[in-house]
Amino acid sequence: MIGIIPKAEHIPAVKEFFELFKTPWEFYQPDRSYDVVVATGDEVPEVDAGLLVLYGTETRTTDTRRAIAAGTRHRSLSVECEGTLLPIYGQLITFTESRTGTACLTSSFGVAGLRVRGADSTVIRVGYDLFREVQFLLSVGQPVEFAHIPTLDLHIRTLRKWILDVGIPLLEIAPTPPGTDFLVCLTHDIDFVGIRRHCFDHTMWGFLYRSTVGAVRNVFRRRLSIARLMKTWRAVASLPFVYLGWAKDFWDPFEWYLQVERNLPATYYLIPFKDRPGDGVPGAGAARRASAYDITDLEHWTAALMKEGCELGVHGIDAWNDVDKGHDELARIAAVTGGSNLGVRIHWLLRDANTPAVLERAGYAYDATAGYNETVGYRNGTTQVFRPLGAQTLLELPLHIQDGALFYPQRLDLSEPEAEKRCHELIVWAQALGGVLTVLWHDRSHAPERFWGAFYIGLVRTLKSANAWFCTAGQAVSWFRKRREVRFESVEDARGTRIRLCYEGAAIRPPLRVILHRPAGKGSGTEIPWNGSTVVAFDSPRRHPQSVGS
Repeated sequence: MIGIIPKAEHIPAVKEFFELFKTPWEFYQPDRSYDVVVATGDEVPEVDAGLLVLYGTETRTTDTRRAIAAGTRHRSLSVECEGTLLPIYGQLITFTESRTGTACLTSSFGVAGLRVRGADSTVIRVGYDLFREVQFLLSVGQPVEFAHIPTLDLHIRTLRKWILDVGIPLLEIAPTPPGTDFLVCLTHDIDFVGIRRHCFDHTMWGFLYRSTVGAVRNVFRRRLSIARLMKTWRAVASLPFVYLGWAKDFWDPFEWYLQVERNLPATYYLIPFKDRPGDGVPGAGAARRASAYDITDLEHWTAALMKEGCELGVHGIDAWNDVDKGHDELARIAAVTGGSNLGVRIHWLLRDANTPAVLERAGYAYDATAGYNETVGYRNGTTQVFRPLGAQTLLELPLHIQDGALFYPQRLDLSEPEAEKRCHELIVWAQALGGVLTVLWHDRSHAPERFWGAFYIGLVRTLKSANAWFCTAGQAVSWFRKRREVRFESVEDARGTRIRLCYEGAAIRPPLRVILHRPAGKGSGTEIPWNGSTVVAFDSPRRHPQSVGS
């Protein structure tokens, strides 16, 4: 059991951190003994624990007692833990070398974390506030330059390692089902359903420019092959026949995606109301945000998609900042799907600090907007479905890979080999950390003039070869929601103190992966699948009591 001593303003961040690091914990109680105590609070009493992890930039009484001398104070640096870069967004203090301690975190300005071992206990002194960092990641999110680092998940991995390194076993519910390394959500924002609806408007003229002048430029930039240039020009030549209905609309997305993703569930976010650009949209091009279609124009395809096991969600227009309009948008999609617990991804990924609370009040079960337009990676530093601070029931499915971010000239502007490398890095992190990898490919990205379809086919093929569970966004959120509903209860019986898993919902499918980590040299860990329908209890680690001063 881990006892937590936080600052009062960080209590919501503590609670969410331990939904992601799903292990037994409670707020510290003076009359209890703990295997581990994690403290960031201003006042830390003497504690009965095998490990005290003491975070913060304030000088502590234990620093002097253990010959830990604070050095310089910094802001917005990175620390390194065994070769892994970890951005720190708040203040950071470094320490001078200690005769009794060894460095466990370093920075460009010196030691950022010290491990001091005693006869019966260990203190790890860290020069930043963990829960302040978690609060920042879950609310503000990471700047673009650190988007490629799953920072919050690395905080979890670092704390887990420190616990195991001092010889304390750890019970955890992993963020992935048994037999899989991670989850995959294939998603599509449907902004257009064909070019036939766009005659002599901005969309048509933009297509013609990009297919002529822009295409030739991309040939010289080695972003477009001659073969694809010819296909683009044939598409331009066919445009009058497309408008007359004599040729197939080359921007029609659904048939292509259903073929590429055969037997793989995907999630489509559909526009609820046409000709609405939305209110409060920033930027000079706000009027162009309106769509020429809405879900009522797709009766055939919505039925076909649901028949194939796909999920239909809301591609929200005003839901991000208006409760009533957000509810109307939800009702519009629900009338077609007949479902509840609908999710939303906001058109253009618009959001502000109030968006989670607004979406929750409008009735959405989850949001899938938390990502970047300008890059790929981890806006909130995690692979996991999480609850945004300020929400009570709404969960957030993070967005990790977006086609436009990879290939648009105004964004990363990557070649296909460069984009493959960036995606591979995110897949490797997913395999290491678990959680979900969410991919967004837009409706017309497979077609002229973009031609990002071949890359997507290769990406899907790569993901299929990985040990992943493909699921809809709603299925991923539902699985993580059930994981969150599990509680750890400390009970006394004839065998002593035990940790029991408590869950009161329907059976969890696929089941949870419950792991009892054992320290190195103490034997292999134990893993069991658990669907919540049986009683499971684990012995608490046995150790001799000791006191660790603050």
